[in-house]
Amino acid sequence: MNGVRTRVAPSPTGDPHVGTAYVALVNYCFAKKHGGEFILRIEDTDAARSTAESEGSILEALAWCGIAWDEGPDVGGPHGPYRQSERSEIYRRYAGELLAGGQAFYCFCSEGRLHEMRAAQRAAAQPSRYDGLCLSLSSDDVQRRLAAGEEHVVRLRVPDDGVCVVSDLRRGSVEFEYRSVDMQVLVKSDGMPTYHLANVVDDHLMRITHVFRGEEWLSSAPKHLLLYSYFGWEPPKLLHLPLLRNPDKSKLSKRKNPTGILFYRALGYLPEALVNFLALLANAARDGEDELMDLAAIVRRFEVEQVPIGGPVFDVEKLNWLNARYIRERLSPEALLDRASRWASGRARFERLAELSAPRIERLSDLAPLLAFLFSGRLVLEREDLRCPKLEEVEVRQAFVLAMSELDALPAWDAPGIETVVKRIADALGKRARDVARPFYVAITGSRTSIPLFDSMELLGRDLVRERLRNALALLGPPSKREQEAWELLLAPASVPA
Repeated sequence: MNGVRTRVAPSPTGDPHVGTAYVALVNYCFAKKHGGEFILRIEDTDAARSTAESEGSILEALAWCGIAWDEGPDVGGPHGPYRQSERSEIYRRYAGELLAGGQAFYCFCSEGRLHEMRAAQRAAAQPSRYDGLCLSLSSDDVQRRLAAGEEHVVRLRVPDDGVCVVSDLRRGSVEFEYRSVDMQVLVKSDGMPTYHLANVVDDHLMRITHVFRGEEWLSSAPKHLLLYSYFGWEPPKLLHLPLLRNPDKSKLSKRKNPTGILFYRALGYLPEALVNFLALLANAARDGEDELMDLAAIVRRFEVEQVPIGGPVFDVEKLNWLNARYIRERLSPEALLDRASRWASGRARFERLAELSAPRIERLSDLAPLLAFLFSGRLVLEREDLRCPKLEEVEVRQAFVLAMSELDALPAWDAPGIETVVKRIADALGKRARDVARPFYVAITGSRTSIPLFDSMELLGRDLVRERLRNALALLGPPSKREQEAWELLLAPASVPA
């Protein structure tokens, strides 16, 4: 198989997910097994949510895993730029071609009208699909409204009848009736493309031959194939990977379990073990085969035909077992010492810890109990530990629930931003910030006193903080759906009278 080119295209809108590493690994293995190239592309068309910090974390996490890319935003390549935000002119040109050919159209419908349309469709048990109102506009009407500066989007024209057959390398032929396919927005009102247009244009221009992506994109495949057809391009081969699952078969989600790649790094997992584990989810071991293998062996044994259709279970106990084997069987005492030193994050981090610790110790031996929480995984807490004299238990639960949501939304993970979140929660609960901070000290550090709370949370990282808050909340009782919705309203902006 010649000229194989695969890609991974994460959005820089949060912490790098183990699912991203899983998809990247499958694409990397297939490309390298066939002597091809693996590309990293940043899909940052969501300007409101995309951050440079998140992009940096994605690159850092994948590099830590040992998954190297041949082309990307940091290494360049002949098909750049590799950030979609830097390719706007390219997308405008191709959107113009679709509009000129009648395969796309301008839509001027307001959000209010679209909301009413969807509500009526739900009431009538109909598929949620744009009803084509703006398709009836004359060319003169369109030009007049554009000239007047009316807000608009560009939508994909979809046939009213017929069937689209999606060929999947593992699922075979999957049929979709066009009447169930939405007339997708291709260009948003801010002029930025949606994933659908940018994805197709980029995959074509970057000469991607195989697209291996999550199964949540299977329903979008008819829209993408329509675009390939309209442009007259050959589509890549498709494989839709099953979503990773929790042991209870639910979708792997940070709401239930740690999902961040950097969380597993922070807990002291070896990248080789994590990649080995993900590889076994994509290609299970054959009879008699040793499950412990390096990346070169993973590439050699990779077979598309062995990728499961059902969602593989992200079994942390299996990951623990693999990690222990790597430590015992693959690391000499010298290598283990070197890994431990690197895991501890080096001198710069310790200098900051020394600065924060100095006012709180009398002897050097005091450092170990004071800072142990930074090098621990799950803390051992009792429900009684989380009691606070100035807060009712329900208020502590509310504070933790609101913090998990608000901290996830922080664009930058730093002590000032974390402090702002806790102060907002205190204001919403009508409490003093230092009283609200007390149960956070216990949940995060395992103690009522430690080095400064917000610096501690910054040093631990977003993933580990989320996990510790989740564990503390589990002791007190997680919120019901009704409680979650009611509590989140505490931080909602006040409505403005019309």
